[in-house]
Amino acid sequence: MFQKEMSLTAKNNLYLKAEVLKRLYYKKHLPILELSKLVKKSLPLVTSIVNELVSAGYLLEKGNAPSTGGRRPSMYIINPNKKLYVVAVAVDQLFTRMTVYAFDRTVIIPVKTLAIQLSDDPDTIGKLVEFIKTNIEQSNLNSDDIVGIGIGIPGFVNSEKKIYPSIITKKLNVNLKDYLTKQFKIPVHIDNDSSLIAFAELKFGKGVDKDNILVLNVGWGTGLGMIINGVPFRGHSGYGGEFSHIPLSKSNDLCSCGKRGCIEVETSLAVIAKKAQAALDGGAKSSMEWMFKDTSRHPADHFLVAASEGDPLAVSLLSTAAFQLGKGVAMLLHIINPEKVVISGRGAIAGKMILPPIHQAINEFCILRIAEQTTIEISEIATEAELLGAAALVVEHYQFN
Repeated sequence: MFQKEMSLTAKNNLYLKAEVLKRLYYKKHLPILELSKLVKKSLPLVTSIVNELVSAGYLLEKGNAPSTGGRRPSMYIINPNKKLYVVAVAVDQLFTRMTVYAFDRTVIIPVKTLAIQLSDDPDTIGKLVEFIKTNIEQSNLNSDDIVGIGIGIPGFVNSEKKIYPSIITKKLNVNLKDYLTKQFKIPVHIDNDSSLIAFAELKFGKGVDKDNILVLNVGWGTGLGMIINGVPFRGHSGYGGEFSHIPLSKSNDLCSCGKRGCIEVETSLAVIAKKAQAALDGGAKSSMEWMFKDTSRHPADHFLVAASEGDPLAVSLLSTAAFQLGKGVAMLLHIINPEKVVISGRGAIAGKMILPPIHQAINEFCILRIAEQTTIEISEIATEAELLGAAALVVEHYQFN
């Protein structure tokens, strides 16, 4: 009986150590009192745990918190010299990016990028595995110091049931998480890209300390991540948030999902770039005419630069798409009544151009009393959001040992 109690106490302490490290990963520096509140454990217990982590080299005492009238409490941070690393991978329809973070969120290797077209490439998995393995090897990190690999992918991802169909080929008819874990011999965690972007905004961006936010992922597609009551919301079976397939488009173009009328066929960056090229082919004048000749970057990236620089054709096309996004947002405001909507993803670079037509659509289609309760903001971490979210996914599953 005594041994069982001791074993349970040891497990609880390991769990609490992991929770303390998670809180410091997100906040970077905290006093013990704040840690006690966050992990919902007694101050003496958390003090003991923090002292053990300091003795083991996981934490450092770093300065003092602001004075509240008495003795200023000590602040604690994760030891930047402790070898704990997280591999973050962001997969989209055209490109895969990867980086490695230390547990103090220091970037260990710069972001690496590889062109992989999910829909056309039969060897997606093989290239993904080789890309990650090569970068880990070149980083000269000991694989034993890597606590996990977090991967964000587009499409339908039900993490609880371990269904990851968006980059599974017919040739590789296995569970993707299990397959990748065996390949790397490191724990692998996978989630939908828009869900990870929303989680990153919750922990590091515009959603910090907010309970109810919606995050639009404006990219090659149009995704949505939802934070409800302070936690990610996925719906009954894990497929909640398929904003891009709301049938608001008047276009008869076929969506990637096989249906017609999806909002994505008018609002995704890939579609808008094609419209820009069609306009140029029809004789329209624009700075994109010479920008598109640079094939080292995707036309959609050139389009965003042109729009952010005020190119009339790019601004016009972006405004039309953003108005459609605004109609979709108006629908969401009526249903969810969020405190904030964050525009994230690649499209956030043109934020100043996107906001006015979105507001115009909301003013036109949303009840004023509801609309005025929600702010619409542009992400400040958009370019890194999915990578930050992928790393946070690993941290969420971290187990101290």
